Amino acid sequence: MSETQDKPAAENPSGASAAKQNDAQAAPDAPYKPVIAAKAAKRANASVIGMVIALLVCVLAFLPIVLMNPAPKGEGFRPDVDVAAIARNATDVAGFTPVTPDTGDTFKPNYARWESGSGSGVPTWEIGFLTPKENFIGLTQTNQANPTWVLQKTENLPVTGTRSAGGQEWELRDSGKEKRSMVLEYRGTTIVLNGTANLEEFATLAAAVVKSAEQAPPASAPATATPSAQPSA
Repeated sequence: MSETQDKPAAENPSGASAAKQNDAQAAPDAPYKPVIAAKAAKRANASVIGMVIALLVCVLAFLPIVLMNPAPKGEGFRPDVDVAAIARNATDVAGFTPVTPDTGDTFKPNYARWESGSGSGVPTWEIGFLTPKENFIGLTQTNQANPTWVLQKTENLPVTGTRSAGGQEWELRDSGKEKRSMVLEYRGTTIVLNGTANLEEFATLAAAVVKSAEQAPPASAPATATPSAQPSA
């Protein structure tokens, strides 16, 4: 017997590597489990706890400020306008006593002022009112009205009739939509009410205006320049 026959045949090296590769592909991937050191995990937890504590400190610091400054109510900001005091200051320059209609707490004034008339040439006393139904009516009074000025203040609304208020007949100008005006010439002044309120609210304010005008002395005619005397021939 030959020596070569006693030795087993050597395995094919290429076949063995292919078998190992197939086994590796058949085996499922083992999940990777990250390992965090105990000290690193402790530091991470400490950072999270520190952030939570800092957030709570900020909230507690700002909470008193929020409580001391409550949110405004739904009615919104209402300025405190002393109409009577402003009217007294305007009386000397107006040449008449400005009306100060008293409507109790129903109509809220949001401005009162004397306008010198530098733009229109007609000085005026003006008050703005917010009505009980959250509409607006502006009051304008002057003793130097002219047709052009009245058209401007009433926004060229057409005359649609009259409206009785406070025992007086007011001229009514109505757009048929939202805007309307009421005009009254009374005791030496012209008073214009204009805005977006309904006729009932206009009439209520107009009655208070007439009552205030009746309590004031009649306005004197505005001073006019007199021509200089010409020498006789």
